[in-house]
Amino acid sequence: MSESDFYTFFTGGLGLLIAAALLIAWQFWRLRDDEREGAISALQGVSHELRINLQRMVNEIAQIAANHEAGPDALLPIRHPQLDGVNSTMIRANRNAIAVLGATYQELEARKMSLRATLAQGRDPSTSLDDAMDAVINGIATLYMWEVHDGARPSDAGVVRSWHVRSWMKGHGFSQGALPGMYLRDEVVERLRTYGLNLTPQPLTHTAHEYYNMQYDRHADTRGPLGKRKLPKDEPDADIEEDDDEELAVADGDAATSEAELH
Repeated sequence: MSESDFYTFFTGGLGLLIAAALLIAWQFWRLRDDEREGAISALQGVSHELRINLQRMVNEIAQIAANHEAGPDALLPIRHPQLDGVNSTMIRANRNAIAVLGATYQELEARKMSLRATLAQGRDPSTSLDDAMDAVINGIATLYMWEVHDGARPSDAGVVRSWHVRSWMKGHGFSQGALPGMYLRDEVVERLRTYGLNLTPQPLTHTAHEYYNMQYDRHADTRGPLGKRKLPKDEPDADIEEDDDEELAVADGDAATSEAELH
């Protein structure tokens, strides 16, 4: 083999090696991209699954509250295959948030079982309904943190406007009067605030009268703040009275001195 043939063979082999390496890298990149898209789709499916279960439970509670004679068949079992699939795979996700979702499902299932048993025994379902509604409020709060803040802890989510939470609930079909006897959006906002989410504006704790009375005693200061309050016209000015008293005292002293000189 001549030297020119050797260099030709070497150059061709090197080119084929580079092409094969690029093809393998492209295949790995495609696999990784497909895995990332699959993980995103799976996590979105978890969110959609919880939302459907919550909306179904809200409708079931409203139906039972309107008709206490409804049987336990009105409550459908809760299923969450999407969450189970995420738990069984090595998808990169916030595992603490996944655990919170699992605990939320356990609470929803327990409240449904209790309500189903109450209806089967023909007892008054009021207490069980209250517990089920409380579980729904917790579930909606958990869903909001999962969808909007990627499952972060409420204390780590920063400052959030309460109207944003209400708009999010409105966009997901959770109306204010969805649950009987309460304002659902207000309850969810207060539950998130209880969990540590910094929601603004803060609720009022004092009236204007109480707040300003906390700053100073308005009755102890006759002149008011910064001495700007005017005295009533029928009350003489205290400074003028003091000046008159001093002038009278000086006049009495001069009169007594003059009388002593005469004697």
